[in-house]
Amino acid sequence: MRRFCTLCLFLLPGLSLLAQKPITLEDIWQKGTFATKGIPGFNFQKDGVHFTRLEGNSIVQYDLRTGEKSGALVDAATLTSADNGWKGSFDGYSFSPDESKMLLTTNSTPLFRWSSEADYFVLDLNTKNLTKLFDQNVVYIKDGATAAKQRYATFSADGAKVAFVVKNDLYFKDLGSGLVTRVTTDGKQNEIINGASDWVYEEEFELVRAFQWSPDGRYLAYLRFDERAVPEMTMEMFRGQPYPVNVTFKYPKVGENNAIVTAHIYDLNGGKTVQVNIPDRESKNGRLDDYLPRLEWAPSGKLCLTWMNRHQSTQRLLLADPKSGQCNLLYEEKSKYYLDLHDVTFLKDGSGFVLQSEKSGFNHLYRYDMSGQEVAALTKGKWDVTALYGIDETNGKVYFQAASKTPMARELFETTLKGKKPRKISKAVGSNGAQWSSTFDYFVHSFSTANTPPQYNVCNRKGKAIRSLEQNTEVRGKQSEYGTIPVEFFDFKTSDQVELNGWMIKPTNPAYKNQKLPVLMFVYGGPGSQQVTDAWKGANYWWFQMLAQQGSVVACVDNRGTGARGEEFKKMTYKQLGHYEVKDQIEAAKYLGTLPYVDAGRIGIFGWSYGGYMSTNCLLKGNDVFEAAIAVAPVTNWKWYDSVYTERYMQTHEENKEGYELNSPTNFADQLKGSYLLVHGLADDNVHFQHTAEMANELIAKNKQFDTMIYPNRNHGIGGGNARIHLYTLMTKFLNENLKNKKGAVAPKP
Repeated sequence: MRRFCTLCLFLLPGLSLLAQKPITLEDIWQKGTFATKGIPGFNFQKDGVHFTRLEGNSIVQYDLRTGEKSGALVDAATLTSADNGWKGSFDGYSFSPDESKMLLTTNSTPLFRWSSEADYFVLDLNTKNLTKLFDQNVVYIKDGATAAKQRYATFSADGAKVAFVVKNDLYFKDLGSGLVTRVTTDGKQNEIINGASDWVYEEEFELVRAFQWSPDGRYLAYLRFDERAVPEMTMEMFRGQPYPVNVTFKYPKVGENNAIVTAHIYDLNGGKTVQVNIPDRESKNGRLDDYLPRLEWAPSGKLCLTWMNRHQSTQRLLLADPKSGQCNLLYEEKSKYYLDLHDVTFLKDGSGFVLQSEKSGFNHLYRYDMSGQEVAALTKGKWDVTALYGIDETNGKVYFQAASKTPMARELFETTLKGKKPRKISKAVGSNGAQWSSTFDYFVHSFSTANTPPQYNVCNRKGKAIRSLEQNTEVRGKQSEYGTIPVEFFDFKTSDQVELNGWMIKPTNPAYKNQKLPVLMFVYGGPGSQQVTDAWKGANYWWFQMLAQQGSVVACVDNRGTGARGEEFKKMTYKQLGHYEVKDQIEAAKYLGTLPYVDAGRIGIFGWSYGGYMSTNCLLKGNDVFEAAIAVAPVTNWKWYDSVYTERYMQTHEENKEGYELNSPTNFADQLKGSYLLVHGLADDNVHFQHTAEMANELIAKNKQFDTMIYPNRNHGIGGGNARIHLYTLMTKFLNENLKNKKGAVAPKP
């Protein structure tokens, strides 16, 4: 019940199975030998045929169709400002809706995963007047404040005003008068946030800017986060000083208090604020205990709030009157498991909205009217929509990405707002993506396969390529030069009769022909994720190729709980994360061990984050199958991870103690038999170092030997400086000592 599918070599002229030039870690992580070229995010202009991008210190305009440069819209060298802080350079920009003004950012500083702060300047493109957005030294500031960098500066619809956040308070500036108005006054670090989100909303709901201008510019809606009762997390940063610097932030873990989130609407006509009266809110111990992860203005002039209960099994769309703050229910959906958060897309003509849902058992697009009644199922079938790109209301078209034929591929489609049969736009088999122009006449098509580096072309709305942007021919040449091995796809059935998909890279050097080879399995495995896709794998592709050159089989299998196979396949892990996933990975390892070229006694597994959780559990619970495991930044007990993510899939420890205790690695340290490498960054704000410290404590208590590496000042990604090459050198050495060379594998002759 298995089959292999090697991608045909005649389709891949860049690949060679002959001479293999050695791939080195220095090539991958220091020299950039194999780095693919991407394309910058396209800042499309209103006409749909031009785009701009930042080149050095200038903003340059291009024609999307021809690639011809129209000229520099902005050259920083020619700009001057009477305001303090302008140094003649900038690092980012955005247009006003009418494209007559711009916001230029300088001195940008990242905060967490998605958030950043900067100093903003407003540029009038007609007059070339450049002014600082916010300066406490200028007397026109109303209700004065201490100067600081700004966050999320955003033009109103008419471009006359800009709203922004400074030190947890919301402001706006009237660009005509120069008057800055302070909308909120109670913002305070680690206590109250107005107009921006807290850590867990940013990480798990991908919400950073928590304010929205109304379409007419009269109202500013914003969320207020009261995180005073949320427990704090502290990380130590080591910077060559006598004492480490403590970085403290609010981080709600499982069952702990979340921030109390309320919605407010500020009326610029009169300066009054009303709090939105949200009906049927959930509370616990007398405090609000639910979520407001989205706010969006409807064309009708009402504010739409997305509400979710703490279990994230119920989602409502609520419409609030901006004058009174009173709400009415627009739409409600419930699940016996959990609901993934999807953005609502309102139709500009005011007739309704489009929303994704898994109510059919698969992720599809639906159109509703403004009474919340379904008008049409825009897509249907036993396959998942994987992205909604946009709606061309002028022509009644909807553009999206889906895994319609196989969960391993991504295709591009067009359908209508009436729900007619979708038309496939993409032709190539593999992974297709798109970025559409503002008029939907053109899109930038991205394409790759597991063996083909990313390619980028400009296409018309029918999918016909009209111009090449980047083909990464140099990297394809490197594949030939270094003799890379084609990635093969396979599938097999588990003992539960579940068919799982995988990919594999097998050594082709004749010296390994009659040997039993070690295997490294790569895993992530988290809810809705996928690693087994016909898409380029980035830098890890080259590390896996290096390991295969040196005599190891590299394989990856997507377990139950992963994405693009419908709701039941994805959500069957509900309330028992790690159970079915680990079982599937153990069975995958056993299956690989039956292959004639595999040494079943030398199978290892590597994962990062959720993958580190998986690799640790696999080594402990599959100690008769796995010989070694590498876990980078792993979760080791769900009790210590954040509330939003963990409770979505597990509920709380109090509600689901068995699910937590039976699937957390710290409870199974006594089962360690093989070799274990445990790696973590001390400045990981996501999966805290606590997870590794507690795992180490349990292993020590059980007198189990293991290897470990700590990366000071490094976050969840463990990057910066030489951190990556250091880590991959460490992991390669560990695999050589504990898998590849364990039984004296014969090295190939030079």
